[in-house]
Amino acid sequence: MSSNNSASSTPDDRTDVPPPPSWPFFPLGRVVATRGVALHLERHGIDAVSYLRMHAWGDWGAIPPEDAEANRQAVAHGGRILSSYSIANERVWIITEADRSVTTLLLPEEY
Repeated sequence: MSSNNSASSTPDDRTDVPPPPSWPFFPLGRVVATRGVALHLERHGIDAVSYLRMHAWGDWGAIPPEDAEANRQAVAHGGRILSSYSIANERVWIITEADRSVTTLLLPEEY
């Protein structure tokens, strides 16, 4: 295997990225979605499970570095956790409450 990082390498070939954890960083609690997100996902035939998994495993999508750091602190010390994903050309937020009782999928305008 060559040591260059060519475009043909697969993610498994990379040595600079740690493997994903074998369990989620935090519990999601009860998962709910606003009407807007539910309709959007249904219209596009998208299951939210993969996004919820990314959220719980620490892939918080397109958030600024300061929000990623806030999420890391929230995982370690308790606090609200926010992820932001583009799903079928629509921005969708996933928010887990500080007490881990509920995780909500919502459109930013529904906040």
